[in-house]
Amino acid sequence: MKKQYDTIVVGGGHAGSEAAYISSQMGGKTLLITMNLQNIAQMSCNPAMGGVAKGQIIREIDALGGRSGFVSDLSAVQFKMLNRSKGPAMWSPRVQSDRMLFSSIWRKELEKQKNLDFCQAVVNDLLFDDNKISGVVSSTGTKFYSETVILTNGTFLNGLIHIGEKNYGGGRTGEQASFGITKSLESVGFSSGRMKTGTPPRVDGRSIDFNIMEVQPGDKNPQKLSFSNETKALENQLDCFLTYTNKTTHDILKSGFDRSPMFNGSIKSIGPRYCPSIEDKIDRFADKERHQIFVEPEGWESIEYYINGFSTSLPEEIQEKALKKVGGFKNAKIIRPGYAVEYDYFPPTQLKKSMETKIIQGLFFAGQINGTTGYEEAAAQGLMAGINANLYVNNNEPFILTRSDAYIGVLIDDLMTKGTEEPYRMFTSRAEFRTLLRQDNADLRLTEKAHSLGLIGNKRIQKLISKKEEINKLIGFYNKTSISPSEAKCILEEKDSEKLRQSQKISKLYSRPNIYFHDLIKASKIYAFIKEGGFEAESISQAEIQIKYSGYIEKELKNVEKINRLEDLKIPKGFDFMSMKSLSNEAKEKLMQISPTTIAQASRISGVSPSDISSILVKIGR
Repeated sequence: MKKQYDTIVVGGGHAGSEAAYISSQMGGKTLLITMNLQNIAQMSCNPAMGGVAKGQIIREIDALGGRSGFVSDLSAVQFKMLNRSKGPAMWSPRVQSDRMLFSSIWRKELEKQKNLDFCQAVVNDLLFDDNKISGVVSSTGTKFYSETVILTNGTFLNGLIHIGEKNYGGGRTGEQASFGITKSLESVGFSSGRMKTGTPPRVDGRSIDFNIMEVQPGDKNPQKLSFSNETKALENQLDCFLTYTNKTTHDILKSGFDRSPMFNGSIKSIGPRYCPSIEDKIDRFADKERHQIFVEPEGWESIEYYINGFSTSLPEEIQEKALKKVGGFKNAKIIRPGYAVEYDYFPPTQLKKSMETKIIQGLFFAGQINGTTGYEEAAAQGLMAGINANLYVNNNEPFILTRSDAYIGVLIDDLMTKGTEEPYRMFTSRAEFRTLLRQDNADLRLTEKAHSLGLIGNKRIQKLISKKEEINKLIGFYNKTSISPSEAKCILEEKDSEKLRQSQKISKLYSRPNIYFHDLIKASKIYAFIKEGGFEAESISQAEIQIKYSGYIEKELKNVEKINRLEDLKIPKGFDFMSMKSLSNEAKEKLMQISPTTIAQASRISGVSPSDISSILVKIGR
């Protein structure tokens, strides 16, 4: 009997898990097809979520109703807020997780979804009805039908694993590659490419001498990734450790270069620029005498340690010999060797900003299939694809986040507008409005949008309303309440800050670079107000940031206004750029390929000059 779904999600990694969860959460009849149901949301590489810019993305996913932050909190073994020495725009939360627990919790969350079915199978073909998707075909010939399909194939499309001179088909160690989908997509006009990523060896912790390594503990007062009340901060944490490579290590690694797929031509594709293999690092940075190695636990009860910074595809014996010369690894026992994997991807300029493909209606791509790297980038794309697949089925307008709305908006706009020829990773530097797009205010920016789409329940929205009320009360109090020179004297002397000559508003004191809430709380009237109000820590922190950085925030909001004027200038659908003689040939080619929907998007395309934009504005009558 023909079984019809609203959405089929192919792949159960981070993109697939978020897509399946949110699609079913929105009421869509959803099927998740994956090779191995035991490996749902597997942390194939580093057992951690968050980090620089990535932590912002996880907070945004959570604010939009996704589950990655929630699962990270429940499986956390360590929490760190990175870049605390810099301004709050740069603060980035990171959670080290119990790898097996992370996967287990994600599976349980998916199994709770009433509208979600599961199937363990390999998809090797797609079903089309003219220019629309109609379903998928498994390797056994079984057909599954749906109105939308979300492909989240990760590193499995024609995946090829390399260890030294050996290579074999696979998308991840111990799991087979997926064949057929690339051919199916190319047959209807998609172009594809090849990319490469890798992973380091895992080592038996019982064989590591941690005593000669630098201890890297978590934060003394850990926070969490999810804004919900469903999770709580860690009370106990596991330590990570830091050690370094040395000249002997480098010499041993170099001795295996002739057998390295990186250097002997076996690997032809491009790997991640910002996460290079250890052999790539010592080749490119030959002047550096050592490289950092972070030694990270894989779980509360696991003996496995992830050797962060030692990603490699060298022969196993070279990996082991070189690693044993690193401080603390003299007696190291490798449980799983490092390896590289090559896989197919599809240039993301073939997508709309809804994550739907331009060529086939109802077909969505998310994750590494779009040329990205990282769990967080994948999860964000999966979430947005799941939301928009549901909106598509119900004939609703797509949900699009702009560059001023979220890091997720920056990610998607970069991919769809600029494309990528190497694995794309998010950084704070990619966001023009990072003062607005802080990790701490993701809920203030996005949760109301999520609630309007039915992604967030009433409990979460009530919590947000209460939080906003608290923030406004605090800001109002700071703006109208003065502190006298005598009250401020001890506080300012302790911070070596200029004394007051007359009473001054608390908000004015906040503008001093070295004065913070924990300093001002010492003043009796502030202490009394805070105690009486019973304010949440998040609200107190948010009010402080909004006052302290109000000048920067206002400046950025004005820049957003300017950009939004261009975003509001729509380019008519099917606009013929080729007929415009005033455009350069490169501009014509790029504009026709990407088909920008707004003047702002057109201006961000590589090869499109300001004069090209002026010509388009004249042509559309602006």
